[in-house]
Amino acid sequence: MKNKDRYYLALKENKNQLNEIDLGATIGLDANETRTIIAILLAEHKINYVASSCCHYSVKKKITRKKKNDY
Repeated sequence: MKNKDRYYLALKENKNQLNEIDLGATIGLDANETRTIIAILLAEHKINYVASSCCHYSVKKKITRKKKNDY
C-alpha cells in the first residue's frame, strides 16, 4: 500500500506535533482511511499506542539482539 508507507514515513517525521488524523490530512488522507492504515500498522507491530502525547501513536524502535556464541 502506497498510502500506508507514506503515512508511516510521515509518522516518523512528525515528532509529536500533529495528532494522527491531522497528520493523515496533511498527506491527503481522510479520517476513515487514516484509521484503517493505523489499524494495519498496529497489526504489523510497526507502531505503538502512546496515551500521553499529542499524537497517540509512535513508531516502534527496532531492537537489535546479540547473537549467542556457542563456545
